[in-house]
Amino acid sequence: MKGRSQKMIRVVVAKPGLDGHDRGARVIARALRDAGMEVVYTGLHQTPEDIVNTCVQEDADVCALSILSGAHMALVPRVMQLLKERDAADIIVMAGGIIPEDDVSTLLDAGVASVMGPGTPTDSIIETIRTLVAQRGGAASGG
Repeated sequence: MKGRSQKMIRVVVAKPGLDGHDRGARVIARALRDAGMEVVYTGLHQTPEDIVNTCVQEDADVCALSILSGAHMALVPRVMQLLKERDAADIIVMAGGIIPEDDVSTLLDAGVASVMGPGTPTDSIIETIRTLVAQRGGAASGG
């Protein structure tokens, strides 16, 4: 049993924009939960404002954005901007889904901590989250 002083890693899994497919996001959410993390799944068709509000209200350590629609270059920077405006830039932002290799460095330069493509093993996502949170000096190991 974990010590009571340790806080579980809290992850908001979000589907921004008009993307109507959430199977991958639900698989990720379940894997993170099974790994001992607290997970809030926002559901489909969330605006960047909705996502940031949820992250702030839920005191998230990580905001995991799942985007298949191709709108990542508009939606992800908007989430980053809103987090900064809400004084919540310490929330780690990850992006996953259909993101062309040419766009990855731009997203990383904008402050996204990690970009993962389709087929990334859930164990790799879990370890990445644990590592990023530990580097930030945040929550416990999450499981």
